[in-house]
Amino acid sequence: MAAPTRVFAFRDARWAPDPVLEPSAAVRSPQPAPLVIDNGSFQTRAGWACPDPSVPAEPLLRFRSLAARSRGARGGAGAETQVGNDLGSPEPLRWLLRSPFDRNVPVQLELQELLFDHVFQRLGVSSQGCVDHPIVLTEAVCNPLYSRQMMSELLFECYQVPKVSYGVDSLYSFYHNRKQNWPCSGLVISSGYQCTHILPVLEGRLDAKNCKRINLGGCQAAVYLQRLLQLKYPGHFAAITLSRMEEILHEHSYIAQDYIEELQKWRCPEYYENNVHKMQLPFSNKLLGSTVASEEKQEKRQQQLRRLQELNARRREEKLQLDQERLDRLLYVQELLEDGQMDQFHKALVELNMDSAEELQSYINKLSLSVEQTKQKILQSEVNIEVDVVDSKPETPDLDPLGSEQSLEDVESINEFEPLFAEEQPEVEKPVAAVQPVFNLAEYHQLFLGTERIRAPEIVFQPSLIGEDQAGIAETMQYVLERYSKEQQAILVQNVFLTGGNTMYPGLKARVQKELLEMRPFQSSFQVHLAASPVLDACWAVPSQAAQQVSPLPVSQSSVGTCQVVLQDTRGAELSPASRGLVFFSFLPNHHRRASGYFLSASISGILMLWLKLESWAQKDTASPA
Repeated sequence: MAAPTRVFAFRDARWAPDPVLEPSAAVRSPQPAPLVIDNGSFQTRAGWACPDPSVPAEPLLRFRSLAARSRGARGGAGAETQVGNDLGSPEPLRWLLRSPFDRNVPVQLELQELLFDHVFQRLGVSSQGCVDHPIVLTEAVCNPLYSRQMMSELLFECYQVPKVSYGVDSLYSFYHNRKQNWPCSGLVISSGYQCTHILPVLEGRLDAKNCKRINLGGCQAAVYLQRLLQLKYPGHFAAITLSRMEEILHEHSYIAQDYIEELQKWRCPEYYENNVHKMQLPFSNKLLGSTVASEEKQEKRQQQLRRLQELNARRREEKLQLDQERLDRLLYVQELLEDGQMDQFHKALVELNMDSAEELQSYINKLSLSVEQTKQKILQSEVNIEVDVVDSKPETPDLDPLGSEQSLEDVESINEFEPLFAEEQPEVEKPVAAVQPVFNLAEYHQLFLGTERIRAPEIVFQPSLIGEDQAGIAETMQYVLERYSKEQQAILVQNVFLTGGNTMYPGLKARVQKELLEMRPFQSSFQVHLAASPVLDACWAVPSQAAQQVSPLPVSQSSVGTCQVVLQDTRGAELSPASRGLVFFSFLPNHHRRASGYFLSASISGILMLWLKLESWAQKDTASPA
């Protein structure tokens, strides 16, 4: 039985620009509703956290976290900045694209400001000179304090937001998917576009000391797949773009439960034919077959030949005219010498940049020879054109020159020798209606995806495939578990939770179960859960909890002249399941917001410097004699 044809066309979908939305009145009254921004390194999502049913809970904006600044045309408008979906398609501007993230940490605050401007403008936040909505912003786990400081300074100083709440997206997803009978402890595996995190959660609290990060994600898988296919199909190097590789990863790749065994299956020709995916690259239908007859092609060649001949004849005539004018000028100067007009002759020689009459005679001889040769070429080309025209006429050969002079005996003698020369008679050529292609051009523009479907996603389990000296998910998971006691290990493996956009590969859950089965003791139990929506769960979880998180903070409006920061971290006191992993900032007086950057950066360093000075003074006191 023949295998079904698995030919898939690339969508190459263009991004539609985001419209400017009109916010509902419910987001303004009775108090401004919190604005939720899922600040991911791959995609930015934004929406409202409003309990009113008229306001949708899903994110209203979804766009790639990219920006491009064009240089502008000469003499025209200045540089133009495009953000997210306004780019249309990323490939023409790939060399101009910039991201505010280094791995999954925002470091380019100028580009982050462009993303925030895009969010506030398209959501219709129309405050006078400020954004008076509380902000709930997601960040990576164990985000550096410097990055959080700069982000807070941007929000408070530039946009004058009243409150900011920071939360870890993977923990939001973990608590959102937590069912009634699930334990509060678990091992969260969050794999995104740039990184993969292993997060242990014990009794509802994140153990930040034992969190581990693998610097591999969907971006590295797309680059690896692009290199594989470019080496396999060097003729389509430019057509194998990162956008198409991401489409292949999202729709045609899967995780093998046993990588080596799966590779052995692909060695079987029957298995290959039944499971290979053929990706059709765009190509021109005009090249599939030429219906132009040979006579028409010959006619086009004749026309091109005539054009070239006419062009050469025109150039020869122009050259002949210039040489003839210069020859006439030299002959005129020679006549001056023959007439004895020496003054005018010497003056003419100086104008011609010549020294003597012999040099003048030499130039006259060379130009005369060149003029004669050019005239001969012109005459010869005209004769060739006439001959070509005569030869192009169809000839009518005389088939019977002797006619009635042949006798009957001569005809009979000719018929006797016909069988001897029958095999030597050439066959009459049949006219060819169309030129058939040598090969199938559509098949030539197809990418055959075999083992590439499993090799690219496998790098999160085997980073050595791309030359990375890191541990994979299985080794890192085992390393994290070994840092706990056996009782705590048994608690953690009862809820292994998978979230993030890079966990949507088919077969990932079965692969993690297999790895746990190999590393856990005999007859031990474990459970692996996959997020209901690994990409949007963080956005779904924030609106249901934002009303509690952005409630009025314990800082009164009457505390004029003070600058207070309220921090709630996972390493602090016991928090509710909804608020663990969140950080709050509130800067009330406008004239004291300038101190935010100094407060955040100098608080820890100042305490350390003071402690070092006290230690040095104490050592001096003990060293001095009584």
